[in-house]
Amino acid sequence: MQAYLILANGRVFRGRSIGCPGTTIGEVVFATGMVGFEETLTDPSYYGQIITQTYPLIGNYGMNREDVESGRIWARGYIVREACKTPSNFRSEMTLDAFLKQYGIIGIEGIDTRSLTRTLRESGVMNGAITTEFDPEAEPEKAAALLPQIAAYAVTGAVEAVTCKEPRTWEPTAPGRWGDTPLHVALLDLGCKNNIVRCLQKRGCRVTVLPGTATAADLAALQADGLMLSNGPGDPAENVAIIQNIREMLDSGIPAFGICLGHQLTALAAGARTTKLKYGHRGANQPATHVSGARTFITSQNHGYAVEGQTLPADVGAVSYVNANDGTCEGIDYTKWNCFTVQFHPEANGGPKDTEFLFDQFVDRMLAAKGVINDA
Repeated sequence: MQAYLILANGRVFRGRSIGCPGTTIGEVVFATGMVGFEETLTDPSYYGQIITQTYPLIGNYGMNREDVESGRIWARGYIVREACKTPSNFRSEMTLDAFLKQYGIIGIEGIDTRSLTRTLRESGVMNGAITTEFDPEAEPEKAAALLPQIAAYAVTGAVEAVTCKEPRTWEPTAPGRWGDTPLHVALLDLGCKNNIVRCLQKRGCRVTVLPGTATAADLAALQADGLMLSNGPGDPAENVAIIQNIREMLDSGIPAFGICLGHQLTALAAGARTTKLKYGHRGANQPATHVSGARTFITSQNHGYAVEGQTLPADVGAVSYVNANDGTCEGIDYTKWNCFTVQFHPEANGGPKDTEFLFDQFVDRMLAAKGVINDA
């Protein structure tokens, strides 16, 4: 079946349908990872977006239920150069096409993804639509009618759409290095990836996942040892109530660690500003340099907004990491609060695990706050 990608600027790409037939509209973005397509598709941070994979062959090791980062696909569409029809891996359970069909996702293959990526890099992220319902060249009036809908699309209410509805607690999967009693971490679910929970569990932490709308009173009732602020989708500045809740939570003095959207919301709570990037950072090869210049880490990232580091008040904290490509803020160490945050994903599925040590630093902060001596 033929499928077509129509961009907001009127450009049309002709390809073949994968996944379900129909029409979908979203924000077209590109991701540069060579692997991790299961994790990418199920990452709630892609809510409202149509994902373009720059690597030319996707699905070659198949899809399985163990590698997903949430309970469903949150993206509105999927674009690949070639979708592998005969995956080869002992863990494979289904093809990419079948995985997309399972969740009702519309996709397209067989287009020039290099050309599309160049367009997005030069013009910036733009809206688009994937359709199997008409040929834009044969029926230009239908394409003309769809263009205003494409232009009007916006990703809104993202955190409310992806966050959990009720709290849920996960027990540790390994003993902590400090003794038998687990540290209790409250994880604010702003669009959390499963591997954030797993990274805490294997360090001996008990994790209670809270809805993103949880208040400081909800946190206090848990009597948690630490607060984790997760990744998530959308414009961070849209979340006015959540930003206020985070400010009140951090004012309590609880040790806290924020990732991606959690990093951005914390900065907004501290008085900094955020801005939308031209085409974002999405992939497993983003270089983040510590401000000391001592080391650059290759990181996994997925975000379209960034903190304007220069707007952070000097009396609340300082930038700790910057992106080696464009100099944008990649991390903040706070002095006002017992908190540190990073823009990249130290839980890293899928991608490099060079910065997973940050979870150990978070554990150390919780231990220090409890007065526990750490001899590890």
